[in-house]
Order: sequence, then C-alpha cells, then structure tokens
Amino acid sequence: MSAVSPPPRVQDHLVAYYRSGDAMRSRSVSDVVLSATVDVPAPPARLVADWEREISLHLELEPGDVEALPLVRAFARWPDYRRCVQAVADWAQTLGLHEVLASSEVALMACRGARYHHDGARYGGAAFCNLFLSEDKGLDLHFPAADLRIPLRRGTMVVFDTGQPHAVIKRHGAGFDAADFPPGLDCSLVFLSWELPIEDAAVGHALGISFDIDPPTALLLDEEQVWLNGAPASVCPVSGRWCQAD
Repeated sequence: MSAVSPPPRVQDHLVAYYRSGDAMRSRSVSDVVLSATVDVPAPPARLVADWEREISLHLELEPGDVEALPLVRAFARWPDYRRCVQAVADWAQTLGLHEVLASSEVALMACRGARYHHDGARYGGAAFCNLFLSEDKGLDLHFPAADLRIPLRRGTMVVFDTGQPHAVIKRHGAGFDAADFPPGLDCSLVFLSWELPIEDAAVGHALGISFDIDPPTALLLDEEQVWLNGAPASVCPVSGRWCQAD
C-alpha cells in the first residue's frame, strides 16, 4: 500500500478570505496568469483626447494611481467598442470563459503606472480580465510571485487572481519608482476590466483555485483579506514582496 501524504498546512500557503452571499469563505491564491495579444482597433483620436483631458483635469492621477473613467460617455465616440469586446469574447471562448465574461460587469480604467498591490481585500471573490487599449509606452505588468512581466500595448489581454500581487512598472525596471512617471511624460494607460466571479466553475478551473481550505478562520472574519503564514498580509508597494500587515 502506498503512503498517503498529509494535507498541506493552511499556514504554509496564501489564503484569500472572501464574502460569498452572507458567509465568508476561504480559497487559495493562484499564481496563474493567462495572457494573449488580441487584434483590436485603435480608439479614435477624439476619444483618446477626451480620455487624456479626463485623466489630467478630473482624475489628476499621481504616479501609481488607478482610477475609473466614465464608460457610458465613451460609447458615443467609440464606434469600435463592440469589436473590442468581441475580440475579448473570442479569446475568452478558447479558455472556456465566454459565458461568464458575457454576464460580468465591465469598467473603463486608467492608470499612471501602478504600485505593487493585491485586490483581494476588495475583490476577493473575483478574478480580473483586462484588455489594454493604449499604445506601447514602455511599461510592463509585473507579477513578482510568478516572475512574469507582460509588455503592455494595445490588445494585451490578461486574466489573473485578484489576490496575486501585481504592478505596472517601467520596462526592465527593478520595481515601482514614482520617479519613472514624472509630470509631462505620456505614460497613462487606459484599459477595460471585467470582474469574473471566482466561484464560477470555469474561472476556478482556469486559475486552479481550491475552495474552503480554511473554514474555521473564515467563520471568524467579517472582512475580505489575504493571509500568509496564518496572519493577515500586505504587499510592499515598491518591491511587491509579501509582508506582515500593519
């Protein structure tokens, strides 16, 4: 009879605790990143100019900031919006994610770089699916835990676990540095972002998520969070390393 290995201890792994209906559940944090480049038309110059005004005058993005842009207002100036969404849907279908994408909420986002962070404290019950719309500005989407850098240009697609640390940094940079995004430098990016429910069977399978790995702790919590080594954890905004939460 072959020996049976004991189950891994919860405290040896990252655990995301998230709200599911009225209850809190626990799950693993995936280091899987699904990415591709899809063929999408460039947004019209008039629309890009509108985004630039919104970013400059209203969002007033500082280095590392990520904020929402008004999507409804963009429709009138974006005749190819449906073509962009269809390109995402076609790629999602190859991953088995077409149906969940079609029923998920989409937002239009802008960033001026992004500090290392995770989104498990707000979106622990979701994965992100992002389509980048801006031209190549010499920036990478960096996932330090997966040792993965993705050059960001028009048509870049990514799907990833919200609990995984990530940042938008200067290409080949060692980490996030606000000095890489000085005033006057054209380095803002615009992207569409979908929230895919992590409990959807296709999403969980694509990212290799394990659920209910620590029910006793989940019962004691009332806020979404990520734990490492049995304690709440945070991410260093400069390096992307996990550290003990304050």
